[in-house]
Formats: sequence, structure tokens, C-alpha cells
Amino acid sequence: MDDKVRLILWPGIVAGIVILVLGMVISYLFMIIPSVAADYNDAQVIRSLQDPLMSLFFIYPFVLGIALSWVWSITKVLVEGPAWKRGTRFGLTYFVIATIPGMLISYSSFSLSILTIISWTVSGLISAIVAGCIFAKMNE
Repeated sequence: MDDKVRLILWPGIVAGIVILVLGMVISYLFMIIPSVAADYNDAQVIRSLQDPLMSLFFIYPFVLGIALSWVWSITKVLVEGPAWKRGTRFGLTYFVIATIPGMLISYSSFSLSILTIISWTVSGLISAIVAGCIFAKMNE
């Protein structure tokens, strides 16, 4: 396997696993809030896990991880310092560019509680920073 592909694919898969697990844990923790649980149980807003299209939910973190790993491979020269600092800066940059606008459009477009949007935002922030740190550490 080409080194360049390996340096993008492997960190992307690792980040995908972590993003999936973090997202599920954070969602589960926020489910103690009644309005968040109600949003997740509203079949008009969130598909049932029995719906075959929901399998894409479990593929998404890997697509995101590999895409972010590719972006990291191009932009890593722009950030200096220890791995945790470079990864955090990368994650925060991605969060500001993609998660904040995505949550704004989600809140304005879907009948979801603000707490569900906040839970997704928190999940996005934590996942982005952790993924950035994974890329920085695996590509030292």
C-alpha cells in the first residue's frame, strides 16, 4: 500500500472508530434529558434503527474520519507545537467551519429541541478535537 494512502487511511479509520464511540456515548448521556429522548424517539424526525438506511449512520464516522485525515495531510504544516496542541487547533477549526453551521441549519430546519442540538454540538466538538489529536499523534 502506498505510504501516502496508508498515512491517510489508517488514521482516518482509527478516528472513525473513536468518533462513532464518542458520538454514541455522548448521545446516550444526553438521553437522560426528556426532550432529547423524545427527539430520538420521534419516528418523524429520526429513523428507526430497523430502517436499512440507518446503517449509513454507522458508516458516516468512517467517511468523516478519512476525509478529515486527508485534510489533515494537506494542512498539518500550518500548525506548530506538540501533537495535542496541533490536533486541538485542527479540531477547533473543523468544528467552527462545519459543526457550528451544521447545527444552526439543523436547528432551523428540523423540529428538534435546543438540547438535542446542543448535545450534537458537544459531540461534534469533542469528536473533532479528539480526531485532530489522533491525526497529529499518528503523523508525528
